[in-house]
Amino acid sequence: MTDTDATIARLPKAELHVHIEGTLEPELMFALARRNNVRLAHSDVAALRRAYAFTNLQDFLDLYYQGMSVLLHEADFYDLAMAYFRKAASQNVRYVEFFFDPQGHTSRGIAFETVIAGLARAQADAEAQLGLASRMIMCFLRHLDEADAERTLDQALKHKDKIIGIGLDSSEVGYPPSRFKNVFRRAREEGFLLVAHAGEEGPPNYVWEAIDVLGIDRIDHGNRALEDAALVKRLAKDGLALTVCPLSNLRLCVVKDMKDHPLRRMIDAGLKVTINSDDPAYFGGYMNENFASVGSALGLSADHLMQIARNGFEASFMPAHMKEAALDAFDQAIRSPAV
Repeated sequence: MTDTDATIARLPKAELHVHIEGTLEPELMFALARRNNVRLAHSDVAALRRAYAFTNLQDFLDLYYQGMSVLLHEADFYDLAMAYFRKAASQNVRYVEFFFDPQGHTSRGIAFETVIAGLARAQADAEAQLGLASRMIMCFLRHLDEADAERTLDQALKHKDKIIGIGLDSSEVGYPPSRFKNVFRRAREEGFLLVAHAGEEGPPNYVWEAIDVLGIDRIDHGNRALEDAALVKRLAKDGLALTVCPLSNLRLCVVKDMKDHPLRRMIDAGLKVTINSDDPAYFGGYMNENFASVGSALGLSADHLMQIARNGFEASFMPAHMKEAALDAFDQAIRSPAV
């Protein structure tokens, strides 16, 4: 293990951009398929992994939605989330804000409450057993219309004690954030915090819309914001955090080579960037692998990596007292001679 790898392993981390359905490893997918008598399109784990040769976001999403078919019961969602929490805790992730896609389940006849119950039970056990705190952000699928999102928000209202935020994900190109302005306005009025995927494959204008039309509190991805100097200045001025996902960007061909990743340019432009794993079961790496990959390719120093990790806690939606305690614990950890 290199000194950089050791630093990354020891850094306390907060993950702010991970889709819980995207943590479904092939081994668990096949185990749940057997348990639930679901037939998968691929014959075995090796065949499924060979299919993970994506050329764009839609290639990935096609497999992502197929994988959801094994999630049928509360126990399935519990097992899915606990597997991720164990992996995250093993990489010194202390806090998580994870996305879930209820429309991907309710459209299959799975009750909203089934999804919530399984995920919430796993959250409680992860905090008690692993010391890993987490919160849910419910995402709307942007390839569906706003009316469907409105119905999904209606279902979420009775679970406001468990869901802290509303997001927007799925196919980006052709589905600008402004299509969801009314449901996001209502979500804000209901007290939810707001995030949105923008500027991954979509143009800088999508980032502007997410900020000015949806009124988001944090940008998911945001890579293409760098194409617009005025937008970069706005993001820096407002301190609006970006949840960057390096291995996801590489595997989806958003960048051709990790050396071309914009994260270093984001830092140099004064943007508040965080590193996250997105859909780690499909993209080949969890938090430590993402830190290591982009850190090596871009020549990031230990100070860079520490600041990025600290940004994760600063950009989180933790209550103020919890954030203060987490940042104190982070600062104490990095003062250790081993970090």
